[in-house]
Amino acid sequence: MSRKCEVCGKGQVSGNTVSHSNRHSRRKWNANIQTVRINDNGTVRRANVCTRCIRSNKINRAI
Repeated sequence: MSRKCEVCGKGQVSGNTVSHSNRHSRRKWNANIQTVRINDNGTVRRANVCTRCIRSNKINRAI
């Protein structure tokens, strides 16, 4: 499963985790991607969509 939203393009972000002693090590934050069934121009298909797009009704969910 790809870690990218098919609607808004939100994906993985990288940065540093910083400890209390200010040591830096690389880490990544994954977007909350869910596989949902959407209604795409009358056809039902599965899509990888972030939860922000699901919550804001940017997709038309299929039942």
